[in-house]
Amino acid sequence: MKEIKLEINICSCAYEELGEEERRLVSAAKEAAARSYAPYSRFHVGAAALLAGGIIVTGSNQENAAYPSGICAERTTVFYANSQYPDQPIKALAIAARDVSGFTKNPIPPCGACRQVLLEAEQRYGCPMRILLYGAQKIYCLNGVKDLLPLSFGSEFL
Repeated sequence: MKEIKLEINICSCAYEELGEEERRLVSAAKEAAARSYAPYSRFHVGAAALLAGGIIVTGSNQENAAYPSGICAERTTVFYANSQYPDQPIKALAIAARDVSGFTKNPIPPCGACRQVLLEAEQRYGCPMRILLYGAQKIYCLNGVKDLLPLSFGSEFL
């Protein structure tokens, strides 16, 4: 039996260490969290995507009493970006979450379904999507979706 070791690179930084464009993106994700509809979990998530043309689009999680009918902030954002700006790849995506106490201290990662959608969006345009996971104490910066989903299933398997 052979063991395979996978490595990912995550940079941890403070908000002040981000460039101006990335600070705007994180701020947009935090603002989007305020527009979420999360009466059941009270866990509000916002996402903001920076498109190649410089446009920032946002989305938030939307819950429903029939839980499977809701949608995460990341998918809301990516689907909106792809439907309204189909010719523009997403250069970067920021995600921020808050609960009744305020923004989470540590960054929160996307769920598995969102990771798959992010991977497909990245593959669709053939360019990496920088991921910024906001936490009040630190921000994780990843250079592409493969760092979120190292063993990923994509179109190359179909």
